[in-house]
Amino acid sequence: MGIPTIITDLALIMIVASISTVIFKWLKQPIILGYIVAGFLVSKQFVFAPDIIGDADVEVWAKIGVVFLLFALGLEFSFRKVAKVGRSALSASAIIIPGMILVGLAVGKMLGWSMSNSAMLGCMICMSSTTIILKALDDLDLRSHRFASVVLGVLIFEDLAAIVIMVLLPTIAAGQAFEGTEFLFAILRLVFFLIIWLVIGIFFIPSMLKRAKKFLNDETLLIVSTGLCLGMVYFASAVGFSEEFGAFVMGSILAETIEAERITKVMTPIKDFFGAVFFVSVGMLVDPKILVEYAIPIALLVLTILVGQSVFGTFSFMLGGESLKSAMRCGFSMAQIGEFSFIIASLGLSLGVISDFLYPVVVAVSVITTFLTPYMIRLATPAYNNLESHLPNKLINSLNQIAVGSHHT
Repeated sequence: MGIPTIITDLALIMIVASISTVIFKWLKQPIILGYIVAGFLVSKQFVFAPDIIGDADVEVWAKIGVVFLLFALGLEFSFRKVAKVGRSALSASAIIIPGMILVGLAVGKMLGWSMSNSAMLGCMICMSSTTIILKALDDLDLRSHRFASVVLGVLIFEDLAAIVIMVLLPTIAAGQAFEGTEFLFAILRLVFFLIIWLVIGIFFIPSMLKRAKKFLNDETLLIVSTGLCLGMVYFASAVGFSEEFGAFVMGSILAETIEAERITKVMTPIKDFFGAVFFVSVGMLVDPKILVEYAIPIALLVLTILVGQSVFGTFSFMLGGESLKSAMRCGFSMAQIGEFSFIIASLGLSLGVISDFLYPVVVAVSVITTFLTPYMIRLATPAYNNLESHLPNKLINSLNQIAVGSHHT
């Protein structure tokens, strides 16, 4: 009896991924890039190495990876964090997110893409990568700086925006758009789900974990957390929402409990393992022919993200109360796209909302902007110094006064 293909495929994925991630770690590049490269190397597009046999099996593993990635992001989210980041992060998000959606829509239409592809492009480029930004800030030893905490505040609201987009996508894909009783029913279902979220999050699960605290060692806590996560995934799917939404909701519920830190610790290996398979599956969809064919759109989108996020970010953070220098450091830090772009793209592809070519294009744009993230963060201070040397001191002081005035309004 031969070895099942799911075992041989997983062995190939893990061997290639382990080699590529070690190399990327040695090169001081984000490990996510290593996973994507590994995915390309085991895909059918790369003919010089063995490739994956059971694509359907990999899709299942990748789906589990997305669930645990969203669960982990939910664990990083809490209402206390939202209250702490406050108005400044909310006001910055209110400019960056719609601004970049409109820019993406305009660029897509300029390239001659359909309205659906252009709108989805806007949704995919409006959100920076929490994972990549945190990694870059840690590598540059900037995590403790004040501007870093401000950026992380905005990322919380961007994560929420991504969840809303994922909730609405199935409704849009079903042709219900934004009108009629069907859409109203979808909104009512969302409200009902959020009420359940609050009730379970405030009353049931925290008290249950508190009472069972003495029975919860690391092993039992891992099983309980996984069970709660997958249970909410099933419930969300049953009432018509995406599995990713259910995973994020349960993560955010557990983030409010006394065991939140321990849950994060015990779930990290599972999240890392399945997350690796997900990012490898992303790399498997990279098609060199499409990348060559869409080289100009890819270059244009990279430039759009670098300039758009830097400009919208700087302007919005200034309105949120940051000085010009701090606002530029914040804005330049956010000039990339990452995991949520992949997740939204894969969901849009499975629902038939986007064309096949857009997924590998978005992956290529993410890889390039991820690689450039540390350099963009470093560039912020020299860019400010150059701006300061060319602009009148009176204008610089006026811009800083506007920021301070906005902060105290």
